[in-house]
Amino acid sequence: MGAAFLSSWPWDNLGFFKYVLYGPLVGKALASRAWEPASPDHWLCLLLALFALRAFTYQLWSSYSNMLFLTRRRRIVRDGVDFEQIDKEWDWDNFLILQILMASTALYAFPSLRHLPGWNTAGFAVAAVLHVAATEPLFYVAHRAFHGDHLFARYHAPHHSIKVPTPFTAGFATPLEHMVLGALMALPLAGAYAAGVGSVGLAFAYVLAFDFLRAMGHCNVELFPGGLFRSLPFLRYLIYTPTYHTIHHAGKKANFCLFMPLFDRLGGTLDATSWELQRKNRAGMDEVPDFVFLAHVVDVMQSMHVPFVMRTFASTPFAVRAFLLPLWPIALLFMFMVWAWSKTFIISYYHLRGKLHQIWAVPRYGFHYFLPFAKDGINDQIELAILRADRMGVKVVSLAALNKNEALNGGGTLFVNKHPDLRVRVVHGNTLTAAVILNEIPKGTTEVFMTGATSKLGRAIALYLCRKKIRVMMMTLSTERFQKIQKEAAAEHQQYLVQVTKFQSAEQCRTWIVGKWLSPREQRWASPGTHFHQFVVPPILGFRRDCTYGKLAAMRLPKDARGLGSCEFSLERGVVHACHAGGVVHFLEGYAHHEVGAIDVDRIDVVWEAALKHGIRPV
Repeated sequence: MGAAFLSSWPWDNLGFFKYVLYGPLVGKALASRAWEPASPDHWLCLLLALFALRAFTYQLWSSYSNMLFLTRRRRIVRDGVDFEQIDKEWDWDNFLILQILMASTALYAFPSLRHLPGWNTAGFAVAAVLHVAATEPLFYVAHRAFHGDHLFARYHAPHHSIKVPTPFTAGFATPLEHMVLGALMALPLAGAYAAGVGSVGLAFAYVLAFDFLRAMGHCNVELFPGGLFRSLPFLRYLIYTPTYHTIHHAGKKANFCLFMPLFDRLGGTLDATSWELQRKNRAGMDEVPDFVFLAHVVDVMQSMHVPFVMRTFASTPFAVRAFLLPLWPIALLFMFMVWAWSKTFIISYYHLRGKLHQIWAVPRYGFHYFLPFAKDGINDQIELAILRADRMGVKVVSLAALNKNEALNGGGTLFVNKHPDLRVRVVHGNTLTAAVILNEIPKGTTEVFMTGATSKLGRAIALYLCRKKIRVMMMTLSTERFQKIQKEAAAEHQQYLVQVTKFQSAEQCRTWIVGKWLSPREQRWASPGTHFHQFVVPPILGFRRDCTYGKLAAMRLPKDARGLGSCEFSLERGVVHACHAGGVVHFLEGYAHHEVGAIDVDRIDVVWEAALKHGIRPV
């Protein structure tokens, strides 16, 4: 059986090119200078502005609902939004294309609509009456009809396939549903126009208010004060709440109204628990995570790669995109604001094996870690986050990237030594990072060249490889640091550790392990066919076309991880940095020790096997 009529969008296969459908309107507006009030096509400018504001309304609600540092306690459905749902809702704005075509068709059919006055107060009263008397009851009837077996299976089921309501869920429906909704939304405006009291102001106010309430009802965050409906009981029937509409999404048998529960009361479909659940959701509930990954921002551009800025962008690996450039000044301002006032805050979360894992962000950017005067402030932020996690009952805190920098806090030893009674385990995760890099080196390799060789990771990798009788050329100018590491190796293995001070020494070596930034000039010394393994942050630029470049050490989380909906920097979906995965392994294994300071080389294979045992796989 084929798809039902108007159950799919005709431009589904166009992808991003669907926006070309705005082209004729935009082209005509530009050709006629529609932004000038005297232009006969000024209505086009107003129409395009209205629909841009409509899209912006949903985006703002999406940003708010994803600001977990503000909303997490009052979230109604506690599961995270996963990649599958994000992909379903990717084209949530299809209805805006449909409805702007409907609106422009009406404006061409009735030319007098293009010359409405800017404001007419009487029109608001007429529209309000028609909304209550016509739009609300007709929507209620239509919505219940869409829940009938025939129409539900063919049209309404996709909307209800969404597990966690979001503002974009409001737009995730079939063309027929949005045509009906568009017609019902137009009724009050048409009535005001027919009565001679229509205006541009009314069109903007009513349509944007309509979208505002639709997005609010799907935002999955309870907003209304708990005592409001006890103090003013009649309000229960005049305005719905996010809890009220979420009950409809969950059960599908009650709470069918558009915005006014009055019609559910009259139709006998009002869920009696709606207000008690609303009160509980508004009161909020604290959830204690078992595991926290303590991250930080890389740079201003990457700061926009979070769900509360653009959820769809955050769900793909980070890359600099053209549409980000106009937002850069705003992101820069945000950087100064969080630097001045913010404390560590939650970015996202997921569930694994029934346990809550959260990602927190230290409000510092990559360059801050290299400012001498910022060191103490960064450590204060990390320390406060660890102590907060300890008070909450978190089991493991894993430090990301520069948060465990040896020069900053000794790989976390500063906090463990300062607070010896910590119940939370502090983990740098570098043992698994070393294991990932080591397991990427092809079997049969006899020689490697390494920069950053005397760093914490470099030391562990070098000592591990020399045990395997692989010659390690350790690039360092410090003979003292080299000899200290060499003496840690067994006497029979020390010969495999060789200090080099120039890149020319690696001309014939095709396995480079990069722990310190390499300039294009330094990369020139590598022979063709060289592969660059990396543990340097940020990754080096891929300058050589005749060489290959590995990504930062990372692992794929187990398949039963639920609620994953954002990518970790430039990594693929479901993939996290090895230090993140190392913290997860530490938690799943129930290790009682802190993993801070120097890497225990003897534990590299142990941690690697533990990761594989728990379904954490190499990329």
